[in-house]
Amino acid sequence: MFTVPNLLSAIRILLVPVFLWLVLVPEADLLAIGVLVVSGITDYLDGKIARATGKTTRLGAVLDPVADRLYILAVVVGLGLRDIIPWWLAVILPLRDVVLFSLVPFLRTRGFSALPVHFLGKAATAGLLYAFPLLLLGDGDGAVANLARVFGWAFTIWGVSLYWWAGILYAVQVRRLLASTPRSR
Repeated sequence: MFTVPNLLSAIRILLVPVFLWLVLVPEADLLAIGVLVVSGITDYLDGKIARATGKTTRLGAVLDPVADRLYILAVVVGLGLRDIIPWWLAVILPLRDVVLFSLVPFLRTRGFSALPVHFLGKAATAGLLYAFPLLLLGDGDGAVANLARVFGWAFTIWGVSLYWWAGILYAVQVRRLLASTPRSR
């Protein structure tokens, strides 16, 4: 339980409110971007270290996606409150997770608590984790801000599309699992 990968995931989770505070209170965008960069690096490292050392744990399998979802929620709330992204975008990203979370009780009827993460979901999350710092950096004037905004929106469009496509694939997996697996006791 007390492994380096789990510690890295816990640190990521603890930095979520720090990120939100930096974005909303002092509007210290560069520091907030720094927190996102640290989060991205630790996200990469926790999985890499866990697989390389054989220290994958059930706790780690829960902490890592929870940290990802918390960051996505915190960023869309922060960017939405700052009017950097439109509110419809701040709603549709967490809505996908609400839809998938509503499928968990059905999975449990078959003895599962979650589905394994697949590459498309990881790619979607990675795209969004690139998009958000760029959008934050793009909230300004000048050539760098303009370039960051363009690339930020490009990653946002791809990330949101892949995020929902992955969600649809997860829902299809749940449907197939329900059809092919008998109820557990």
